[in-house]
Amino acid sequence: MTSGDPTAPPPARPAPDVEPASDVRGRVARLRAIRELVERGQDEKATAAQRAKGKLTARERIALLLDEGSFHEVEPLRRHRATGFGLEDKRPYTDGVVTGWGTVHGATVFVYAHDFRIFGGALGEAHAEKIHRIMDRAIAAGAPLVSLNDGAGARIQEGVTALAGYGGIFTRNAQASGVIPQISVMLGPCAGGAAYSPALTDFVFMVRETSQMFITGPDVVRTVTGEQVTHNGLGGADVHAERSGVAHFAYDDEPTCLDEVRYLLSLLPQNNRGTAPAAPSEDPADRRCEALLDLVPADGSRPYDMRRVIDEIVDEGEFLEVHEGWATNVIVALARLGGQVVGIVANQPQALAGVLDIDASDKAARFVQLCDAFNIPLVTLVDVPGFLPGVDQEHNGIIRHGAKLLYAYCNATVPRISLVLRKAYGGAYIVMDSRSVGADLSYAWPTNEIAVMGAEGAADVIFRRGIRAADDPEAMRRQMVKEYKAELMHPYYAAERGLLDDVIDPVDTRRVLIESLRMLRTKHADLAARKHGNPPH
Repeated sequence: MTSGDPTAPPPARPAPDVEPASDVRGRVARLRAIRELVERGQDEKATAAQRAKGKLTARERIALLLDEGSFHEVEPLRRHRATGFGLEDKRPYTDGVVTGWGTVHGATVFVYAHDFRIFGGALGEAHAEKIHRIMDRAIAAGAPLVSLNDGAGARIQEGVTALAGYGGIFTRNAQASGVIPQISVMLGPCAGGAAYSPALTDFVFMVRETSQMFITGPDVVRTVTGEQVTHNGLGGADVHAERSGVAHFAYDDEPTCLDEVRYLLSLLPQNNRGTAPAAPSEDPADRRCEALLDLVPADGSRPYDMRRVIDEIVDEGEFLEVHEGWATNVIVALARLGGQVVGIVANQPQALAGVLDIDASDKAARFVQLCDAFNIPLVTLVDVPGFLPGVDQEHNGIIRHGAKLLYAYCNATVPRISLVLRKAYGGAYIVMDSRSVGADLSYAWPTNEIAVMGAEGAADVIFRRGIRAADDPEAMRRQMVKEYKAELMHPYYAAERGLLDDVIDPVDTRRVLIESLRMLRTKHADLAARKHGNPPH
């Protein structure tokens, strides 16, 4: 019913095609009609537009993420109460975000998904309150939180109220950090302040062509700097997965992306009080790794692919590499050894000879902190010639960034095992979880070279006067290099001085690591009481 102007639109009401009923059955029928309207989408045109972009709807995404039939939605009938700018005439259910919980591989997971079909997924007061509530529930329940992001930022019509909603999200991201796993899945645009929530979470997934993240868009960039750039060129999946390091994973389509989110969740604990779920493995714990004898050349100057080493060691050769496209001179990955989830940090001799630089230090440090926060043991595979030299590295703070990795290892209380495959020189050797910074067990292959620096460089420093004075300086230099190697760089030098627990046969690597992890499973270590540390940034 309407009053006043007969041409005025009727006030919004639930399911206008369903008449009110006074009996219980009639009211249940009305409820079912409302729910059907909510679930199928209230704007078929908007649904068609979403599909035309090659994007799934919010509910379709949730269905792919969670176990079939496990989703429990909360506040599906929530609507905004804003007025002005025509908002009072448009009050769709859910207010543009679907929230609730379900299971992934049987474990509880909380989720919220922006619905781009409603206000472009933009965040308003009611929208934000729904997200706040589901985040609070995830923290209280001690279960992972996954956000499926596809929104146009703050709802301009609601002004500063919408911005305050983001503040509540950021605060909860920070409170949940290190308490429950937080995963952001970018499935559409994410601009301005909205981009900071994903940046505060543990993992960021992106889909090529359809998802972008940036603080200021191409139009603003063009106006301010004159630079011409597309949305994907500025903040697309490959940009963030390979150049900025903002995204941990990038995939070609939504189903593949969401399937990988499920796989990641299978490797993570529910919260910081639990451990990652173990899985039975048919891969024998005592399997000999004969291939390692040929994979890693004894000559320290020859490159090889560390991924093949990891593949040979872990259960069924299966591991999930994090940040695969960024800072490729170090590898960080989740895998299982003897059914137990471990975090692997490894130098990659195939890229920049495996040196540590600014980006590699940042990448490895944050991964070490993640594993320590969620009780995931760390295995470090070392083949590092040092830190990357250069004016740019020094001026951009390689000291500060390298210290991040050092701090992360020194602060970690989870079981820690390091294995030196070949080179381990200078400060980079110390930083890569050496015994001196707290590794529980340190092993090495008989091809290891643990030293302050390479023999050639050491000879040039120690014997430079004698080399210059010699009748044949080059022959003298070769002789000094040979002597330095024989005295200080033989494979057993560190072991003789108690800096290694053992020198092992490469073929026994898998067995030794698994047996060591079993022994360390009950490790308990406490840090000094403090509010928090002050790590280098």
